[in-house]
Amino acid sequence: MKICIINGPNLNLLGKREPEVYGSQTFEDYFEILKNKFSDIELSYYQSNIEGELIGKIQECGFTYDGIILNAGAYTHTSIGLGDAMKAVTTPVIEVHISNTYARESFRHQSYLSGNAKGVILGFGLKSYDLAIQSFL
Repeated sequence: MKICIINGPNLNLLGKREPEVYGSQTFEDYFEILKNKFSDIELSYYQSNIEGELIGKIQECGFTYDGIILNAGAYTHTSIGLGDAMKAVTTPVIEVHISNTYARESFRHQSYLSGNAKGVILGFGLKSYDLAIQSFL
């Protein structure tokens, strides 16, 4: 099984950015934990702050991988293009958020991705990624 985790803008700052919201662990450290826990799955990880690069990665993985886990960060609330990319591929996509977006600012309550996702997991911290992987098993 092959699963690609795709993280969007500012998620490269996990561990430094707003630790009260996102925690103090870097994603790279957490990714090592995931790889060890799910050693029978081929996990890959990609992060970009650039919307077009995220769309390109979805298209690259979207016909050959068994699953995509996408945390599009703020692009969740602004990017019709990311939603269209999810809709265009055959690989199922799980939308993930570290925080509970419904407990935050009202603009974060809108997702242009959810309607094209197999499922949505939010509010469980980094464990949201773990839950997303389990959803593919």
